[in-house]
Amino acid sequence: MGIAQHDPAALGRPAWNAGRKVGVKKPLKQRQIWAIRFYLDREGRMRDRALFDLAIDSKLRGCDLVKIKIGTLVTGQEVRTRAMVIQQKTEITADVRASLLAWLERRGGTIDDYAFPSRVDHADHLSTRQYARLVDEWVAAIGLRREDYGTHSLRRTKAAMIYKAIGNLRAIQILLGHTKIENTVRYLGVDIEDALELAEHTEI
Repeated sequence: MGIAQHDPAALGRPAWNAGRKVGVKKPLKQRQIWAIRFYLDREGRMRDRALFDLAIDSKLRGCDLVKIKIGTLVTGQEVRTRAMVIQQKTEITADVRASLLAWLERRGGTIDDYAFPSRVDHADHLSTRQYARLVDEWVAAIGLRREDYGTHSLRRTKAAMIYKAIGNLRAIQILLGHTKIENTVRYLGVDIEDALELAEHTEI
């Protein structure tokens, strides 16, 4: 995206991606996931631990993750094993349910409240920009380069692990909610020849 020639306010303003590494962000490895969890637990950051765990488990886009409401996650006094977000089912594993429950018990609120409220306006949700800043902080805390990771790293992490284990692109496409398998190929950074061979052996 360029800068408008006729916008005086834009003159001299650097492009939004100046000096940044753009493109596909790396997924986290298992040991990096546990390193971030250890860091968040050590610092007593219960909300961030719940947010991190849900981001990894749900494989949701950041804009959908921050808008999740308590009622989407809980039924009665328990965290659901499955949640429906933007017409996409997502599994919530036992460990993640535990960290979510701990956070929601501290957070309080009703089923109509956001699970991760803004610190500026408690009636609103955490912004995607703040979520991105948190991810930057988490990865930097365990010695990773911020330029290599972002919110999409968390979305990609579990999908990349599942793909490595089963090699089924169609399954990953469904999990990520992609309409085209080409998007899944690009998102995972899969070699195109490998992807085509796998797709040929995937029954739909």
